[in-house]
Amino acid sequence: MPQVLRSVGARRRRAHGRTADGRFGKPPTSSTSRGRRGHCPRRVRGTAHTGAASLLPNRGWLLPWPADANEALTYLSLSVGVPFSWRHQLPLFHFEYLIYTFVLAGDHEGEIWRYEIAPDAWDAVRAAPSLAALFTEWAKGLAAGVVYLNDLDGFLAVGERSHGRRDVDVLLERTPTLDPLAFPVSMPDQPLLRERQVACGVDMSCVGADRRFERFEALNEEIDAVRASLGV
Repeated sequence: MPQVLRSVGARRRRAHGRTADGRFGKPPTSSTSRGRRGHCPRRVRGTAHTGAASLLPNRGWLLPWPADANEALTYLSLSVGVPFSWRHQLPLFHFEYLIYTFVLAGDHEGEIWRYEIAPDAWDAVRAAPSLAALFTEWAKGLAAGVVYLNDLDGFLAVGERSHGRRDVDVLLERTPTLDPLAFPVSMPDQPLLRERQVACGVDMSCVGADRRFERFEALNEEIDAVRASLGV
């Protein structure tokens, strides 16, 4: 396996809380955590996190600020092919398989972007045009029943209670007027994802197998240079 793939895989394992150092930050543990991609809801009550962090669906939590520089740079190393400087964003929310960031400057200022933490996932895409729009979609999902409180464990979840289908398929079928990319669910191989990437200006040459590892390595070399300059 190429070194770059091992690197992405290591980040995914850290996102699962499988390392002892906790560099990626780990959600509070739960005795009822399901572990299925796109459906690992976060406890709303009884956690160490409070406020907005405890209300995010699918085991999400609000990242602290000021953040650890090394950790923040690791998150931003996922932003391959975005139509703005990778430096111009702030890691905002961490879900089990996704990082959401807030764009700070440029033509995309104020937008929320999402990055999937997985080997071979080249899924940088806009989740919402603003934080308000993101929360509005989540609120509509709650009203429509695709975001719900799991009575068994007190977590907010996305999808359906029977867990028989992928969460993204539930969103597309039951709430076609909502934007599934706003919700923290995995959607590999979804045509909608690629269509949205094109629409919001992602460099699609980074998605193709011929250049994606090259672009990923180039971004990580730039980030490593920043780490060296900061001494982290």
